[in-house]
Amino acid sequence: MNAAPKQPSVLIVDDVPANIRVLVDYLRDGHELHVATSATAALELAARLAPDIILLDVVMPDMDGYAVCRRLKADPATRGIPVIFVTARHAPEDEALGLSLGAVDYIVKPTSRAVVRARVKNHLELRAARESLARQNEALKEAAQLREDVDRIMRHDLKAPLTGIIGLPPIIADEGGLSDGQVTLLKLIEENGFKMLSMINLSLDLFKMERGTYTLRPEPVDAAAVVRRLFVELASLAGYKKNTFALRLDGRPDDGTASVTVWAERLLFYTMLANCLKNALEASPDEKAVTVDLRPGDPALVVIANEGVVPAEIRSRFFTKYATAGKAGGTGLGAYSTRLIAEAHGGFARMETSDETGTTTITLALPQSEAGRAATG
Repeated sequence: MNAAPKQPSVLIVDDVPANIRVLVDYLRDGHELHVATSATAALELAARLAPDIILLDVVMPDMDGYAVCRRLKADPATRGIPVIFVTARHAPEDEALGLSLGAVDYIVKPTSRAVVRARVKNHLELRAARESLARQNEALKEAAQLREDVDRIMRHDLKAPLTGIIGLPPIIADEGGLSDGQVTLLKLIEENGFKMLSMINLSLDLFKMERGTYTLRPEPVDAAAVVRRLFVELASLAGYKKNTFALRLDGRPDDGTASVTVWAERLLFYTMLANCLKNALEASPDEKAVTVDLRPGDPALVVIANEGVVPAEIRSRFFTKYATAGKAGGTGLGAYSTRLIAEAHGGFARMETSDETGTTTITLALPQSEAGRAATG
């Protein structure tokens, strides 16, 4: 046989036995009742029994109800118990004082059976709902922590076998007897292995950035040289849609020799720009240009512009984790990692998109010198 559900417990506190009898009569059905005729007894019972709700008189000889409420709310063991004042004191300032001390309700004597039962029922349900939400929130936190732990372990454990895979192609190639095609395939395996290792290392770095524990290793980086290199590496992707690239330096066309220095960690800077350029290419209509304008200053600005607008449903959360729309296979991590990397450098990432002009602009701000990083960080 199933056990009967536990009845909610109610502690009734009043120094007048007749008042206690009235409340006991109101709440007899459906509640487990406890009574105290003094403030001292009320505090002892509340600590020992942890009732689900307390009905508390104000005027008592040893300690008034307001002082009892203060003591209850100051104790971690009892502060979560809802307190309803039941009193003959009906001035607005009395009610305001009671509620300010943490009571959830204020009932003025003489009381009504219907009112008392309704107020008790409502506050018991509210407490149960709060406790349910707290349990769900704790479960979600535990699930998120478990996921993070598994992700971190996977990243760490993947590095060891991947390092072994990367080391095998040169050993095989050194033994000789391979055709040119086989040597090319081995180099391809090695290159892709290094790319995977870089991705794993980057994911570990992003994890640390999320926690605020990443140690940045910046150095002077020629941003123009990095952009030119990315233009070459992404040429095949751009060519597929007949898109073009254009580099400008403070609004002027690139002459191929000028430089713009930023103070950044080289691999992170490269990854951030690669993410932005890939996103711009994928969002751009065919046969349109993607432009990068490097604007010196402290901070220096990297402004990436393309035709095409960001979908309305993700504009407000463009740089948040897993924000993606209308992109097959999209993870929603590219823009998120861009923001993390920019902020880790003491800068920022900003997106502007316009339905009127049909364009989108990503602006990245980075220090141009070590002193600039200290000033912005």
